[in-house]
Amino acid sequence: MSRFLLRRALWFVVTTWAVITIAFFVLRAAPGGPFSGERKLHPSVEAALRAQYHLDWPLWKQYLHTLGPLNLDERGLFGDASDVFGGLLALDFGPSMQHRDVSVNDALAQSLPISITLGSLALGIALVLGLGAALLSAQFPGSRFDRLVRLAAAAGLVLPNFVIASLLVLVFAFWIPIAPVAGWGAPRHVLLPALALALPFAAYIARLARAGLLETLSKDYIRTARAKGASESAILWRHALRGALTPVVSYLGPAAAGVLTGSLVIERIFAIPGAGTHFVASALNRDYTMAMGVTVVYAVMVFGFNTAVDVAYTLLDPRLDLEREA
Repeated sequence: MSRFLLRRALWFVVTTWAVITIAFFVLRAAPGGPFSGERKLHPSVEAALRAQYHLDWPLWKQYLHTLGPLNLDERGLFGDASDVFGGLLALDFGPSMQHRDVSVNDALAQSLPISITLGSLALGIALVLGLGAALLSAQFPGSRFDRLVRLAAAAGLVLPNFVIASLLVLVFAFWIPIAPVAGWGAPRHVLLPALALALPFAAYIARLARAGLLETLSKDYIRTARAKGASESAILWRHALRGALTPVVSYLGPAAAGVLTGSLVIERIFAIPGAGTHFVASALNRDYTMAMGVTVVYAVMVFGFNTAVDVAYTLLDPRLDLEREA
């Protein structure tokens, strides 16, 4: 396990560097800039702002400065050795280019807990709905309910979450007005965005868990349990469920990543003040520091989720050797 975690730590450094590098050059290659909005700035004001954010430096110097606030002055290329990668290791992204009185770290500190809360609720709803539907479907294979679950799962996989969000708003905000369209702060504000995020993943979890349950229920030890007089509910919950959870747990890493990236759009639709709203606004306004901050934080979270899932996978299936899989 220690060797696995050490390798993952090394891969984390490489992955973070790759994410920063790709995001930096993609942002710089996009047309426009942080000060090329509808309101035209005076050339002297724009020049002062570009100098303040080091946008007047050559591109390679800007890239090195993004990796860490380096002292690129008359003292040399790197200045103090302690500054190299200092900002990256401290996750200090500097001030926002669009909201110059707000630092990226402060904005993320306020908005990221909202995104994590929304994503956690969506993932929990997806697990409850997906596993519940799979358990009932596997208990009555071939029934009307089983066919309904498979049809709903297929629809959930086909429809993107922003289409599901629009349908939920239409039904539960206009036809049956039980939830608000936008906002944050009360439990009823979470219902529609969490459902919109959760339903596509619940559909995939239901398909995975149903297939795993049906395969496990055909095993010899299940027939032995039936021969000993165990009830179907006991067989399903005590014996079959653990084997069916293995593919579901392996999917939780990509699901967590999908919930995070999906929340970028959902937060914008429901006007939720989360990190996704900052990311979309920063991409539209070419706010380089804010976009970089959200991208790096999301990449770190996704990497952490995948590592946690790999460790949890061995708890369900001890036959796996993480030292060899790493």
